[in-house]
Amino acid sequence: MDPLVNKWDAIYSQAGNEACPPAQVLAENAFLLPENGTALDLACGLGGNAIFLARQGLVVTAIDISSVAIEKLTAHAALQGLDINASQQKIDRHSLMELRFDVIVVSRFLDRNLSDAIIGALNPAGLLFYQTYTREKAGRHGPNNPDYLLAESELLALFSPLRPVFYRDNGLIGNKMMGLRGEAQFVGQNTHRFG
Repeated sequence: MDPLVNKWDAIYSQAGNEACPPAQVLAENAFLLPENGTALDLACGLGGNAIFLARQGLVVTAIDISSVAIEKLTAHAALQGLDINASQQKIDRHSLMELRFDVIVVSRFLDRNLSDAIIGALNPAGLLFYQTYTREKAGRHGPNNPDYLLAESELLALFSPLRPVFYRDNGLIGNKMMGLRGEAQFVGQNTHRFG
């Protein structure tokens, strides 16, 4: 079995069965969501974003590498009467081919090789909500491996074909005990048309 799958299955096996909250970038910018449409929670983990999106009336797909996370998400969604198409699969460029969504949410996951595939999976006028860890940290929050940490303004560069709607990275400015620290947030819109 894949060691990465084993790692995340073990992590999610130790997690409780309670729902996790949606990413802050999604919850605080929910007013931008379309009234209906399709959404993808990419690298969904326990599915806080997927649950939130389904409650907003969107048709939701959620994918993650961990079957344990998918089982917990599916059980939690069923308890709430929410229909979420959740599946366990390796996340790479191929897993996004032929898929199109009005909304894509990515939180606390970074694979720079996926940026073009994520953009390609957005419908015209589709929105990307992205929040993940940065290299500039005020504490020990998040991973330490720079492969999984954003450089300054990197989300803007990775998703430069999208129209920036919202961006936030407080860095180490001001009172480091307040505000969002160690993470950057981005909302971008696909202004391109197919064809």
